[in-house]
Amino acid sequence: MHNSMESAFSQLIQSVGEDERREGLVQTPKRAAAAFRYLNSGYNQSLENVLNNAIFEADTEDMVIVKDIELYSLCEHHLLPFIGKCHVAYLPKGKVIGLSKIARIVEMYARRLQIQERLTKQIADAIQVAVNPVGVAVVIEAKHLCMMMRGVEKQNSVMTTSSMIGLFRRQISTRSEFLNLINRR
Repeated sequence: MHNSMESAFSQLIQSVGEDERREGLVQTPKRAAAAFRYLNSGYNQSLENVLNNAIFEADTEDMVIVKDIELYSLCEHHLLPFIGKCHVAYLPKGKVIGLSKIARIVEMYARRLQIQERLTKQIADAIQVAVNPVGVAVVIEAKHLCMMMRGVEKQNSVMTTSSMIGLFRRQISTRSEFLNLINRR
């Protein structure tokens, strides 16, 4: 598979009218293939492996929020990056998840060919599966290079998506508390 991906990048270089034998491009297919594998490394991970048993008993019901988690993903429509931040909250019900595992869940799903809407839901669903909380909330804010570098070329547009599960969906006060807390600077 490594050689076929390198061949594909070599063909892309040729297709735009470049000479893949030019000094600066000789190793580009190999480097591009390695980068593309890394950018899509989430396909080689599972929720179980990412969690690595970092679920702990806890006697708390207060909201847990991790905000401003950086994310980098590739738009499945144009294979161009979208870059942003993710905010995750959950209301524990006897169990909490290791703090770094939330960022790792975001990373696992972001490192796949994605649309932001699906990514947001996958993260929320994974937290729900991991600790079965009373509720989960995920908000992603991202800039899409497919919109910035091509098409309408709007440099300052930001896409915001949210997924609310349980109490965050049913109770406006819980949702509002979360949204107010992530918007504090």
